[in-house]
Amino acid sequence: DVQLVESGGGSVQAGGSLRLSCRASGYTASTYCMAWFRQAPGKEREGVGARYSEDRISFTRYGDSVKGRFTLLHTRANNTLDLQMNTLKPEDSAVYYCAATGDDGSCRDWQNPREFSYWGQGTQVTVS
Repeated sequence: DVQLVESGGGSVQAGGSLRLSCRASGYTASTYCMAWFRQAPGKEREGVGARYSEDRISFTRYGDSVKGRFTLLHTRANNTLDLQMNTLKPEDSAVYYCAATGDDGSCRDWQNPREFSYWGQGTQVTVS
């Protein structure tokens, strides 16, 4: 079974940094998209960033609200996708979810949650 496990959430003051980690286990896809989403109370789930991987090809995408502040970091050895979040703002407060497509998935529509087959349990980020 595929499992995505997030860690690293917490509380931080505005302007601070946090690093979230998503570890994928049982995931053998060679062509796929992994992404981070977030959802604040009363709001729709929002795509934060995504990484596409196909053999030795990869690229990343970011949502407009986090460009220049958030960075995706992939570690092939243990198949983790970290989200480094800098210069955090109160509006970044949300539950953050890691997601992955099935094999042969793409990042063409990465901000659409329906494109993703696997989800983590979520981790809370609070910025005050």
